[in-house]
Amino acid sequence: MRGFLRLVRSTLTAPNTANIQTIITQRRFFAKMRDPNTLSNYDGWRTKHTTTNLKVDFAGKRLHGNVILELESQTDRASKEIILDSSYLDISSIKVNSASSKWEVKDRDGANGSPVHVAVPEGAAKGEVVKVNIEVATTDKCTALQWLTPAQTSNKKAPFMFSQCQAIHARSIFPCQDTPDIKSTYDFNITSPHVVVASGVEIPGSPETVGEDKIYRFQQKVPIPSYLYALSSGDIVTAPIGKRSVVATGPNELKASQWELESDMDNFLDAAEKIVFPYRWGQYNVLVLPPSFPYGGMENPIFTFATPTIISGDKQNIDVIAHELAHSWSGNLVTSASWEHFWLNEGWTMYLERRINASIHGSDAHFDFSAIRGWKALEESIEEYGKDHEFTKLCISHKGIDPDDAFSTVPYEKGFHFIYYLDRLVGRDNFDKFIPYYFNKWATKSLDSFEFRDTFLEFFSAPEFASLKDKIAEIDWEGRFYSTGLPPKPEFDTSLVDACYELAEKWKQEDFKPSPSDTASWTGNQVLVFLNTVQDFEKPLTVEQSQSLGKIYGLSTSKNAELKSAYYHIAMKAKDTSAYQGVADLLGEVGRMKFVRPLFRGLNKVDRELALKTFEKNREFYHPICRQMVEKDLGCGK
Repeated sequence: MRGFLRLVRSTLTAPNTANIQTIITQRRFFAKMRDPNTLSNYDGWRTKHTTTNLKVDFAGKRLHGNVILELESQTDRASKEIILDSSYLDISSIKVNSASSKWEVKDRDGANGSPVHVAVPEGAAKGEVVKVNIEVATTDKCTALQWLTPAQTSNKKAPFMFSQCQAIHARSIFPCQDTPDIKSTYDFNITSPHVVVASGVEIPGSPETVGEDKIYRFQQKVPIPSYLYALSSGDIVTAPIGKRSVVATGPNELKASQWELESDMDNFLDAAEKIVFPYRWGQYNVLVLPPSFPYGGMENPIFTFATPTIISGDKQNIDVIAHELAHSWSGNLVTSASWEHFWLNEGWTMYLERRINASIHGSDAHFDFSAIRGWKALEESIEEYGKDHEFTKLCISHKGIDPDDAFSTVPYEKGFHFIYYLDRLVGRDNFDKFIPYYFNKWATKSLDSFEFRDTFLEFFSAPEFASLKDKIAEIDWEGRFYSTGLPPKPEFDTSLVDACYELAEKWKQEDFKPSPSDTASWTGNQVLVFLNTVQDFEKPLTVEQSQSLGKIYGLSTSKNAELKSAYYHIAMKAKDTSAYQGVADLLGEVGRMKFVRPLFRGLNKVDRELALKTFEKNREFYHPICRQMVEKDLGCGK
């Protein structure tokens, strides 16, 4: 890959069709090396279709059954071995084209897991498809699944299971080519005693009753990477929230979830389709998960998996849904080829999310308002890493690392700022022509940062954009991809945040007398900007100010986890010990890493004993991914 990168940097200096063709030709030689987080030989074989016949075993806390991979040979020579990714799986047999085959699970290679080598005795010519049938079960070391007892659910009536396969956790459910550079269509045949949802469209006639269980069948006809494979099962009910959408959740949460989402879902879809092109997945649904879900949302096709923290009773946090919906184009339809180029998924998605919200509100000021909040989050991430850290680059080397370790706001917000810079450079009208071109060109495919650059230069080399030639030639692609630290900061429209800054300025005076009316007319996001500004004060609030802030503005009793979390960071910085138990209590109520990891880091600084005690108390509440990351944050991993 390094050789290829040097080739790109030396060859592509301006829009030039010959140069681009040279790169495309050379890429074929280097393509097999462009994802360092897979052990599969996907340069020789590519999964075309996957069928998962799995039973949800709540008593054993495992999935078991068989998975059939249909793989197409990519080589001109006969290929006699398939290598698949796996992680802590119990594999009992493997057949190739219905015949027993020799296979071996090799030694584990860190986070990349254990490669499964499968013999193809007769070989396979280029274009030939073989079927690999694998009998498999997950184990208690599976990092993709979380199992909840009935006591851990709101109505206490049934157990619950959900998956989270991003980034490289699908390999802990079944052997696969676990790389975003490979996309497959899917059939899901899932047996469970409880309702199942999946990242596919449920087929007519599903479910079928088999004894005390039911078989739920889904199809995903749009090719997707393995990290978008998703399942959940439990006491799940649904309600409509739009013409093409339902919300699914537990019975106790259904009414509140429907109210929170139903007035905006169709508006989100309409706005997104006008910016890009019509939605291609049929249904767009939302599964509101139990509170241990580690992310704000996961863009699983057909069913976005969402944190319950968005159901705050004030409609202030549903921009998460606009973000996950935007992934239907950026990430799901057009996908980064490896986690080294993750910004292509998230930077584009942040841009589309902000365009969607600006369209709904009818004002570009809302675009800038969200971008201002994002800039603050980006500053915090870069400060946490250090401005020269590898993980503050857009293009990160993932060789030898776990992609989860590099997960941060950086690909989201620094990626956004690169896309927004290109928008401003060529002008919104011109960029709006590029958007559908880009997503059409790469639909159902995967690409890296340089192919994105190729596509941009290709599009704007058309005669109608001749006046932009000099501007485009000045783009510092190398600097944008590989510079550490913050990108250049644009001028933002601050009209929606000026009042927030003004109130924050008043709080610098210890004799300021706050009133509930200070924030009564504000949106939750405006309150959040105010709190983030106070959090950045060089001189922390006094203990008395901290307590007054929480009480008068209702922050210490808020049901909005965004606001409550931001307030607790201010309280901890003020060394307000009366708030520490509130921090610990919140850490036992939410599993979203956006809140959990910073709160634990903050609590660890002021009361390590309480931080460790709180983590041990809630260890089993957290998703395995979250649990591993907090262990690293606290330095208490096994």
